[in-house]
Parts: sequence; structure tokens; C-alpha cells
Amino acid sequence: MNTTLQPKKNKTGSYIAIVCLVVLYAILFVLDNFVTGSSMLMLMTVLRKGAIYSLLCVSMNLLNGFTGLFSLGQAGFMLIGAYAYSIFSIPRDQHDTVYQYFGGGAIKFSIAEEIGKLLGENAGNWLGAIVAIIIAGIVAAIFAALIGIPVLRLKSDYLAIATLGFAEIIRAVFQWNGLGVITNGSNLLRKYPTFADMKIGSLSFATVFPFLIVTVCIGIIVLLINSSYGRAFKAIRDDEVAAEAMGISLFRHKMLSFIISSFFAGVGGALLAMFQTTVAATAFTTAMTYEILLMVVIGGIGSVSGSCIAAFLYIACNEWWLRFLDKGGIGSVSIPFFRDGFRKVVFSVVIMVIVLFFSKGIMGDKELSFTGLVNKLKKRKAARIEAAQAQEEVDAK
Repeated sequence: MNTTLQPKKNKTGSYIAIVCLVVLYAILFVLDNFVTGSSMLMLMTVLRKGAIYSLLCVSMNLLNGFTGLFSLGQAGFMLIGAYAYSIFSIPRDQHDTVYQYFGGGAIKFSIAEEIGKLLGENAGNWLGAIVAIIIAGIVAAIFAALIGIPVLRLKSDYLAIATLGFAEIIRAVFQWNGLGVITNGSNLLRKYPTFADMKIGSLSFATVFPFLIVTVCIGIIVLLINSSYGRAFKAIRDDEVAAEAMGISLFRHKMLSFIISSFFAGVGGALLAMFQTTVAATAFTTAMTYEILLMVVIGGIGSVSGSCIAAFLYIACNEWWLRFLDKGGIGSVSIPFFRDGFRKVVFSVVIMVIVLFFSKGIMGDKELSFTGLVNKLKKRKAARIEAAQAQEEVDAK
């Protein structure tokens, strides 16, 4: 009986999820094109940055939470992705301006521009951005494969230190003037297509675009986690000896998890480059990796939905909701200890409270599930019907 009803329940949950996504994209489209104002501008900033960081958190959770590999190289792979995207997206006529100290740079073409010549400017921006984002992920994955060979034989803190060192080395190398014809040395990369260029005619998709990319990427990660590879990752996390005894190749699966996580970190770095409109290696510090790790811990290690929720909450608090604490008061009321930096103090206290009272994070290792929600609602409805029938029988007696 239960087996027969299961597909129907799963379908109901899937339909609800699809409807929610359609409604979400419709709201984002309206916000992009028909709503204005300073408060709306801050909301759009939080939504775009929150979406990007949710992907970065999920990619880190795949490695740290689902495979049990303590890596701190996320900022390094984001940097690679951001540079790869921008290098292949700067228009040809802007190279002399951007690479003014390096003779116009070594790469003299733009993917978006080449596609735009065939399909039009808007199509070129869309398809060019998507292709460049994929390239960014692939370049980050190639670097991961190269460094994964030596570092994945390390465990625990040693692996964390090795990947952290890699991120710092990459940041220094990308600022080296010897690579200036490609990376522009310590100077900014700019003039490439950003979220503002994602248009169809006069309609803007500046917020819809990152949400679409992030939704597809997280969907792929979820499918991977629920596959046989995902079960192998979890087995390695729980007990490496037992996993190896079951025939799981530890190194191969660790390498696979590391490469996939780095690919999506590179994609996240490309999206961050589009969000920031400029790229500089100095921005991709160790603190950025710690920030992402903190979001993963707050959301729940081993929970994809927890990582997404924590990313949006963290960005909203840090970028928007607690801003008034730096302004010296509330409205016209002056409060002496409300000054620059006080927001960070309160934010730190809030994080400490969450960690103390939610030791496993907001979601723990559980996931938000529309199918589970449907099942709970059905159970409650059945319970109410049974209670009503019981009451009727009592009244009849």
C-alpha cells in the first residue's frame, strides 16, 4: 500500500516545488523591472549576493559536510573562477584600457562578443556569460585535480592547512606582474558583462539570472548527493575503514568530491565577479573562506537547505538589517554606543548565540522537503478526521 502511494506523494511534492520556483522567478522579474527605491535596491543586493553565497556554502558543504574533508581552499577556487570568467569576457576594444600596463593583455577576444556577432548583443551577453561561467568552473576544477593528488592523502587539520596554503599562494601568484598579460597583475579586471547586462530587449533579468544559475547548480549537487556517489561520500565521512572494506575507492571518491566542489566554487566566483563588477585578487582572502564555513556551520553541516537558509540570513543581517547600528542611533534618537563597527559586535554575539543554542545548526542534517510537508499535512488531516469520527461515536452512545 505504502509502496503504491509513494510515487504519487513524491510527484505532489515535486509539483509544489516547481510552482514555488515559478512564483519566485515571477517575483524576481517584477522586482527587476517594476519596483524602485533605495530599500528595494538593498533588497536586490541581498538577494543576488545571498544566492551566490548559498551556492558557495552548498559546494563547501558537499566537501566538508557530506564527504568529511576539512578543506579551507574555497577562496582560492573562487578567485580562479572569478579571473577565468572576467578574462574571457572583457570586450576586445576594452583590452587596451583594462590591460593598460601590460600592452593590452594576451587574450584578445571575448566569448560574449563573439557569440553576440552571430546572435545579437543580448543573446551574446546571456550565452557568453553562461559559457564563461562554465569555463570558470572547469578551470577551478583543473586546479583542484592538480593539487588534489598530493593534498588529499592528508587528513583533518593537515588537509585544512594545505588547502589554506594553496589559496594564499594562488592569491599571491595572481598579483604577480609576471602574469600581468593574463591576470593584469595587482590591477583590477573590469568592463566585462555583469548582471546589469542580462537583458531581453528592454526587460532586465539582473536578479533572475544568478538565481537561475544557482538553482541549476544546487539541483545538480542534490542529485549527486542522492546518487550512489553521494552515498559513497557519506560512507567515507562516517567511517573510512568501513567504506574501504565495502569496496569504495577512498582516493578516487575524495578526488571526485574535491573536483566537483571546486567546480561549483569556481562558478560561484564567476557569479561574484559579475555581482561586484570588478575583480581583484586582494579581495579573496582567508576571511572569505571562514565566512563561508561559518554559514555552513550555522545552517547545519550536512544540510543543503540549511546552507541556503544560513547564506541568505547571514547576508541580510550583515549587509542590511543591522546597518542602523553603525549610524549613531535609531531615527532621530541618538544612542552613544551606536557607532561604526558596533554592527559587527552585535552580529558576532548573534552568531555566538546561534552556535550555543543550535549546536547542530539551524537544520542539523535535515532538509526542507515539500514531499515531507505534504505528508505531514495529510497525517494531520487524517488525525482530525479520526478524532471527529471518534467524537461522533461518543456522542451517538
